[in-house]
Amino acid sequence: MKNRIIFPQFVKVVTAVIVAIAVILAQQPLNVRADEPNLRLYAKAAVLMDADSGRVLYDRCGDEQLAMASTTKIMTLIVTLENASLEDTVTVSSYASSMPPVHLGMRNGEQYRLKDLLLSLMLESHNDSAVAIAEHVGGDVEQFAALMNRKAAEIGCENTYYITPNGLDAAKDDKFHSTTARDLALVMAYCVAKSPQKESFLEITRTPNHSFTDVSGKRSFSCVNHNAFLGMMSGALTGKTGFTAKAGYCYVGALRRDGKTFVVALLACGWPNHKTYKWSDTRALMEYGLANYNYRSFDEVEIPAAAMDKVIVSNGQTGKIGEKIYMPVEIVPDGEYANDGLLMREDEKVTVTLQKVKALTAPVQKGQTIGYLSYMVGNKEWKRVCLVTTEDISAVDFQWCVRQVVQKWLFGGSQ
Repeated sequence: MKNRIIFPQFVKVVTAVIVAIAVILAQQPLNVRADEPNLRLYAKAAVLMDADSGRVLYDRCGDEQLAMASTTKIMTLIVTLENASLEDTVTVSSYASSMPPVHLGMRNGEQYRLKDLLLSLMLESHNDSAVAIAEHVGGDVEQFAALMNRKAAEIGCENTYYITPNGLDAAKDDKFHSTTARDLALVMAYCVAKSPQKESFLEITRTPNHSFTDVSGKRSFSCVNHNAFLGMMSGALTGKTGFTAKAGYCYVGALRRDGKTFVVALLACGWPNHKTYKWSDTRALMEYGLANYNYRSFDEVEIPAAAMDKVIVSNGQTGKIGEKIYMPVEIVPDGEYANDGLLMREDEKVTVTLQKVKALTAPVQKGQTIGYLSYMVGNKEWKRVCLVTTEDISAVDFQWCVRQVVQKWLFGGSQ
């Protein structure tokens, strides 16, 4: 009987110890990659990206779909900038005014200038401002979310699903409001480097503080930028924090220095009381990028000699029947793969592969593509140049044959 009492107590003690150890380990930084033991991160998912090329330079669980909290708002901002005027007047609905904190505290029926609400959205992360903006631009939240998802697909996101414009945890059917670290980095890279509204995006997200009133002038508000990263590193461009109980602390930020633009995206980077984990992770990743990646030109890479070998063209109109033509080749850029260089580590190699036809049959048009050079880094193609013909060559036909016969008969050979 005594043993029966002691055993359950023993199990409880062991279980408590295991749980305690698990909690302690969950708060410790983790090695991200075995070959980079000095780079340790707290985030469950983290990506360092080259904003110009979209190349992922560092990845930990970068394709795992997770809640993203208020990092959502960078998409809310860029969609709004690309679809509305900053001077628009926004009327607040009862639904928008019902959003939970963090909120501006707008009231049903009030009106605000759109730019003021965008600053409220990005500086203070106000949830009611996000909904009021979404309803103004999209008609309602659902239609605005459709715009967000459409833009995400255009940018190249493969595992992102927007339901809300503010990032509050939400689910619909079998999906939930979520993204991946890779997709989140892609969105930020688009916002700072590729969007036609990138300058407006940076202006709003870098504003240190902003005061405004509603349209009537009866209510006054002040917003302060809480993005600590802006003062943390030289070259810091922009960023957005986020937190929900499901997402944990999240962050996405961009830095530009020495001609290089990096984006860091962090998901599930600790829970209370660990708000600072995202800053140490961001710094670690940015410093890793700055120290280890530099631009290397593809023009410095030696190409296979066979690339410029002349191509034999048969059945072409030449000086005499049966004569072969040796067509010179030239190189022209491929618009889709027009990169001149890429951020690479010192130990990374560029591999050039050649695809080229050995012979052609007339007719041949000048500028006709006959092959290409592919510049590979890792297992991805980053640059391609086309090999093209330099002359027009007509095919042998009946009239040409007649002319050749007549010339041979009259002159004893071709001229």
